[in-house]
Amino acid sequence: MRLTQGAFSFLPDLTDEEIRLQVDYGLERGWAWAIEYTDDPHPRNTYWEMWGTPMFDLRDGAGVLHALNECRKACGRGYIRLCAFDSTRGVESIRMAFIVNRPDEEPGFGLDRQEGEGRNMRYRLHGYAADRSPEERYRADP
Repeated sequence: MRLTQGAFSFLPDLTDEEIRLQVDYGLERGWAWAIEYTDDPHPRNTYWEMWGTPMFDLRDGAGVLHALNECRKACGRGYIRLCAFDSTRGVESIRMAFIVNRPDEEPGFGLDRQEGEGRNMRYRLHGYAADRSPEERYRADP
């Protein structure tokens, strides 16, 4: 299963050069970049862990790539995404977000169905990543 969230999710994984081009595109428009990571990419899990702070004063894409590579070293077995913030209207809103790192094996999701009162059906989407023990989910990368 391939997770499809954010821009470019139906394309093959971007190379570092392609990532750099997207970062430069955002910087040219005055957007600030942030790096986020998680091991549970459930569609309703919109708040991933932030790697450092958003890079509001950065003007060179090399800084974003450097921080991304540091995040890959520490969290390379999970999902990592880049988010571009636009503050031109006084509100930090995301203009672009895309996944730049995936685990070797993506665990996927299950759809649970439960029959309720009056023949009502309830559905729940759960990530298989959450089925693993905390020791397995959160152990440090080798």
